[in-house]
Amino acid sequence: MPLSAVDCVQPALQHTRAQLFSPFRLGQWARLALVGILAAEIHTAGCSVPSFGGQWPKIPHKSGQDSLTSALFAGRSPLDWLPKMPGQISQHIGQYIGLIVIAIFAFMILTTVFLYLNSVFRFILFDSVVSRESSISRGWNRYRKAGGRFFLWQIVLQISTLMFFGLLIGVPLALALAAGWATDIKNHLGRLIVGAILAVGLVLLFALTMAVVQVLSKDFLVPIMALEGLDFADGWHRLLAIVRLEQGRFAVYVLLKIVLSIAAGIIFSIAAIFPMLVIGIPVVLAVLAAHAAGIGWNVGTISIAIIFGTMLLLLLVYLIALVSVPATIFFPSYALYFFAGRYPDLDVLLHPAPEPQAPLMTPLV
Repeated sequence: MPLSAVDCVQPALQHTRAQLFSPFRLGQWARLALVGILAAEIHTAGCSVPSFGGQWPKIPHKSGQDSLTSALFAGRSPLDWLPKMPGQISQHIGQYIGLIVIAIFAFMILTTVFLYLNSVFRFILFDSVVSRESSISRGWNRYRKAGGRFFLWQIVLQISTLMFFGLLIGVPLALALAAGWATDIKNHLGRLIVGAILAVGLVLLFALTMAVVQVLSKDFLVPIMALEGLDFADGWHRLLAIVRLEQGRFAVYVLLKIVLSIAAGIIFSIAAIFPMLVIGIPVVLAVLAAHAAGIGWNVGTISIAIIFGTMLLLLLVYLIALVSVPATIFFPSYALYFFAGRYPDLDVLLHPAPEPQAPLMTPLV
């Protein structure tokens, strides 16, 4: 009989304990930390970066520099010179537009690459949990094509989300403008308030729907696509046929997973304090030492700070993923044990039949 969402917690905990601690293998933890990052399976709360003074760094400047550079080096924001320097704006606007275009293009490329890696590593994480052994090369070779199909699904989902979100916001806004509500707010204040409340409600409902779709896709669509070799359309058809049989139990599963995710976020955010201290304390000491030595901000020191800051940020993310490995294994295990009783192909992998033993030979007298 299929397990309920509550009954799956204990088997998932036992699976996590057996895979990670019986025996403990540092190499597996190291690989699972990387898999957790790329599969986006790290359950910690967000961390903020301190501003270190709350103002622009004061950098000594040379005579003859333009007013923009002087404003920056004097410790003022670029906003200070915008109203006063129309001539300088026209000289630099082309450079800034070029930098913005390059930054947007680089961001799009990096996002697409990470989305592809995330798609493949969802299957590598699935393989790591099912086999109880993390092998990135094996998982990549086995599920690269399935990951490519899941990548197409994620692209379709992202585009659809943007389109629907644009319609939810754009259509009511266009209707309000066409009706003249924006030009006569005083006489349409009640309608604007009601419209805003309805718009916020629709946006929240849409966001909740997208969150449920994301949970179903990464928890249940991935196993179907992995084991049957289906594309995402056929995989969704197969999944929805299973969900329709037990809609209430799947709803309870989603709600309980939200509760467990919140609890895990609290626990592993506390655990993440240690790697944050390991990285943060040396950085603070290095900044204080540089300040005491009279090292000022210039193009070279800023470039070095950006490079080392990026490296330290990546190291911090990896260390946080390292302490979060139990959550990285528990939540996929929880999903698989819930789904296994409803999907026989997965149940065979999680509960393999015992190997037959050779019959005992009766000794000849």
